[in-house]
Amino acid sequence: MNVPDLLAAAESPRALDEVNRWLAARSASQRVEWALAALAGEHALSTSFGAQSALALHLVTCVRPDIAVILIDTGYLFPETYRFADALRARLQLNLQVFRPQLGTAWMEARHGRLWEQGLDGIVLYNRLRKLEPMQRAFEQLGVRTWIAGIRRAQSRSRADTPFLELREGRWKLHPLADWSDNDVAEYLQRHDLPWHPLWHQGYPSIGDRHSTRRQHPGMRAEDTRFFGLKRECGLHYEDVSQRA
Repeated sequence: MNVPDLLAAAESPRALDEVNRWLAARSASQRVEWALAALAGEHALSTSFGAQSALALHLVTCVRPDIAVILIDTGYLFPETYRFADALRARLQLNLQVFRPQLGTAWMEARHGRLWEQGLDGIVLYNRLRKLEPMQRAFEQLGVRTWIAGIRRAQSRSRADTPFLELREGRWKLHPLADWSDNDVAEYLQRHDLPWHPLWHQGYPSIGDRHSTRRQHPGMRAEDTRFFGLKRECGLHYEDVSQRA
């Protein structure tokens, strides 16, 4: 796969489909290696330090140890998440770049109230203020041209059609783990002696902000444990990242 192929993929959905078919025949590590060599820099890996985040962090940094790792700190993460981030940062020697919303938590609540309790519209505004704005700023300040993310098709219905490579707003986005199953994840973590997020062991299959993340109970899908079942995605991966409140 060479530069002309990528230029064609940027202009033609059919050519991009061909790139994705080519990537489907590669391993996750090979996809990362190819992306770092072929796709426009700067490159960055995003992470939430969620349940299975150690996998993508290990996989990508084994290929490029100094890659920028972006964490959006909403100010409402679980204490366990902050400690998990500290532990993985030290173990994997991460080049961690933490971005926070410009609007502080107390000021946001004074201005808007507890947005996560205000139905779907409140959650959408919350995500724009606490996640989309700092992520867009991270891209701009780091000059990110290629974004690598660890999302997988098996995680939810909204991610079922995730491609390996897409072009979003002039930026390449790579999902090297798109076709990995839950068993693939568990086997990789075990093989490399990597930890799950501590809350995973307490029944949290998906971990975000503490006020809108719940344990999974019988009859619930994993995606129902986030945002009170009203919404699965925060907007970083499947909505317009450039949207601002």
